Amino acid sequence: MRKNESIGCTVTECRNHSNEEQYCVLEQIQVVKHNSLANTVEHTDCGSFETK
Repeated sequence: MRKNESIGCTVTECRNHSNEEQYCVLEQIQVVKHNSLANTVEHTDCGSFETK
């Protein structure tokens, strides 16, 4: 799959990782929060993550 240079990614365990460089192959990602108020980086995640 072709890398998207607009989305950097170091999570090699993700199905959407380019496997060639540190990029995602998706056109866009969904960022989600897992608290009612996301005021730290720990309160957010990449909702587009899929395990390999």
